Amino acid sequence: MLYFLIAVAVLLLVYAGVLVSYVRKGRKIPPAAYLVLAALNGLILAAVLAWAIARG
Repeated sequence: MLYFLIAVAVLLLVYAGVLVSYVRKGRKIPPAAYLVLAALNGLILAAVLAWAIARG
């Protein structure tokens, strides 16, 4: 479970880096990008809660 959390966190950081590069180039972030960010954050939150409950 810990490796899953690390993998999702790295994926989120890479995705955020891509979005930052879009903004620096003067492009607008597409609305769907916010949904992907929200989904990744929700996935991390759910995994952390599940891990915390499982550890008891």
